[in-house]
Amino acid sequence: MARDIYAYRCRKCGHLHYPYRMVCANCGENEHNEFDPEALPKTGTLLAFTRLYALPGDFDVPTLGLGIVELENGIRVTGQLDIDEPAAGMKVKGSVEVVRQEEYEKYYGMIFSQA
Repeated sequence: MARDIYAYRCRKCGHLHYPYRMVCANCGENEHNEFDPEALPKTGTLLAFTRLYALPGDFDVPTLGLGIVELENGIRVTGQLDIDEPAAGMKVKGSVEVVRQEEYEKYYGMIFSQA
């Protein structure tokens, strides 16, 4: 089953927000939460990355790569990296998968691999 991560478009001015905001950063609209969900694209460019070595006990991996990706529509997201040798500027594609699991709770997020 394909999953998506959503940005939110202001109905008043059309500005796209990620993550969700209660007030539009562009026009200040907040009446009735006038935003429409819009699926984010899953391809973009890796801008920055790091590797974490001291993870909490509920992670099943010894290290974890994280990156900031600028998606095709200009929105920037943070996601896990499934790339052995990441480099700034490389093209990546994402998929929405389980990024962490606690007992009966699954947490989904974007995992990027090289395009």
